[in-house]
Amino acid sequence: MNPLNAVLAATDFSVPSRHAADRAARLAHETGAQLTLMHVVSGRKLDELRQWLGGSHTAELQLLNDAEERLQSLADELAKARHVTVRTQLSTGPVLDEIILQAQAHAELLVLGARGAGFLRRLLLGTTSERLLRRSTRPLLVVKQAPHEAYRRALVALDFSPWSAHAIETAQRVAPHARLVLLNAFEVPFEGNLQLAGVDTLTIEHYRQHARASATQQLDRLAHQAGLRPDQWDACVVQGDAWQCIVEQEQQHDCDLVVIGKHGQSAAEELLLGSVTKSVLAEGSSDVLVSMAREA
Repeated sequence: MNPLNAVLAATDFSVPSRHAADRAARLAHETGAQLTLMHVVSGRKLDELRQWLGGSHTAELQLLNDAEERLQSLADELAKARHVTVRTQLSTGPVLDEIILQAQAHAELLVLGARGAGFLRRLLLGTTSERLLRRSTRPLLVVKQAPHEAYRRALVALDFSPWSAHAIETAQRVAPHARLVLLNAFEVPFEGNLQLAGVDTLTIEHYRQHARASATQQLDRLAHQAGLRPDQWDACVVQGDAWQCIVEQEQQHDCDLVVIGKHGQSAAEELLLGSVTKSVLAEGSSDVLVSMAREA
């Protein structure tokens, strides 16, 4: 497993993004990774400012200077509190484009704060985190909670697609000291149709047991391939809808991180984001790390 070398934390100076920056600084201290703290001044808003003020650039320069001072102040605060070196990057332009360009060129992990809570989180995540999910090829850590310690327990959702091994590796790199809970949520194919067709309960239960045993064997194989010792992980095989099982087991196992793959067995990336990742982001309480493997 390669160590984590470079982390990029994007901040808009809001409280959620400050939590994200703090988590990124903790990760940098824990893993020895280089940390870059980035703020992007919206090019569209600068254009609007120029239209309002005509040819004068005094206000624009003041705005950029203020942003640079706030960015450096936050970097200094993190450096002192977490005993890390923090590089700063102030950019102007389309916010998401600038973040993605910086991440692609200089980072192995992008850290972002979740915005809002409850019902509002559904709406606000769509404006930033989900758009980054659709466009970035870097793992994305969405921070929901103020960090108080290193990650202790990480729930890794696995669907046995070719990207499952990468999800475990990503979890190990970002949470190297956490105990992993390897989760598979299985369903008996066409169970509802079997019941409607009059298949007896004992036969359906036999199919459930077979599916559970098969999933358990595959978890064991993935853990072995990842080099996990028995004391580093737990198996969790449950029946049900994937995102609901993830949220329920996250709470039951007292996890502070959920790891999920951007890609799964379905080739329709939009469908996966809508049906699993988006729901976990909206309904779960833990930080969410999204693996971005492009190939097996």
